[in-house]
Amino acid sequence: MYDSLLKIFHSDIENYNKIYESRFGSDSAVHLDFTIHQNKAFFIETPELLKIIISIQKLDKDIQSFVAYLPNLSITQFTKRCLIDEIVLSNNIEGVHSTRKEIDSVLTDLQKSDSKKRFKGLVNKYIMLMYNETIDIESAKDIRDIYDELALPEVIEDDPSNFPDGKIFRKNSVSVLSPTGKEIHTGLLPEEKIIEAMNSAINILNDDQIVDLFRVSIFHYLFGYIHPFYDGNGRTSRFISSYLLSKQLEPLIGYRISYTIQENIKEYYEAFKTCNDPRNKGDLTPFLYMFTNIVYKSMYQLAQALSNRVSAMNHYLKAIPYLPEGTNQKLSNVYDYLVQATLFAEHGISTKELIENTGESRNTIKKRLATIESNGLLAEKKNGNEKFFTLNLNVVDEIIAKT
Repeated sequence: MYDSLLKIFHSDIENYNKIYESRFGSDSAVHLDFTIHQNKAFFIETPELLKIIISIQKLDKDIQSFVAYLPNLSITQFTKRCLIDEIVLSNNIEGVHSTRKEIDSVLTDLQKSDSKKRFKGLVNKYIMLMYNETIDIESAKDIRDIYDELALPEVIEDDPSNFPDGKIFRKNSVSVLSPTGKEIHTGLLPEEKIIEAMNSAINILNDDQIVDLFRVSIFHYLFGYIHPFYDGNGRTSRFISSYLLSKQLEPLIGYRISYTIQENIKEYYEAFKTCNDPRNKGDLTPFLYMFTNIVYKSMYQLAQALSNRVSAMNHYLKAIPYLPEGTNQKLSNVYDYLVQATLFAEHGISTKELIENTGESRNTIKKRLATIESNGLLAEKKNGNEKFFTLNLNVVDEIIAKT
């Protein structure tokens, strides 16, 4: 168990300075070119933290195996589902209301050049993770560029006075408030100091002498400590963390972080509060414990979600020959895509998608869907102007039970 220096200050004041000096001068201490409340930032590379990293790497291999095993359609459908989750929950953490339907609608309309839907920039940024695109994070200006596309349109819409009024960031003060309205942190000032601190944080992020996941954790903390914008800091830092994790691990993890942060929101805020306190003397180890544990939990939940779906998919695909006309190759293909859509997709699969994946005509697909529907196996859902189809797995289970 790693006790924070803040906790030791309260529980063992006589040995507080001695413990700090021991930690700061330890061979396991990694000193950072950053100052937190006049204290030089550092962290301890503990055996426990390294074990968490090894566990994450093992889970990453498991997840990669599942992704390699699954059909491309299933992965695409599941990725979209996770992407919608991530955006809704990242907004929710900041108190910004958005619905799954709203984000799904933005995804559908992305190809329309004239689309001016709310959250379009946010969705566009997260889509980049899906296609493994590269985002520059080399300077403070790069951070502002990410922010402008990701969060600025909604920030201005909610409150125009929150537009960044400095050269790159803000020039006036900003406070972080607790849910009860109590001030818990004040961002850096003046803007020159914000820019200098952000560039220092980016240098740490790009320092390959530090373990990759530790760098992501540290940068996530430092972004919150600097608090460069009036509003939208949380959404921006979580996106950057998602992007960085998607580069280091299976990209799907980039769509799971906000979900796990939301589940562990008390620990998340507590780690910020602890490391922001001057009495913690710049020791970021408690934040690394919290953040790497969140990544581990995200990876574990993702591995479980994929494992359960893979097992279910194999079970129902084996059942296809026992379904009405399931031995007919052409109809079994439709059953196959319906199984995938039922287990992995946000809504199901559309007629258009079935045409694209089977190579059959619209009339042929309609006839095959009608056959499946006539046996009580087809479920239909409308989203906007388009119909989506899934397989009624309860009916499938009843048929299997009778065989």
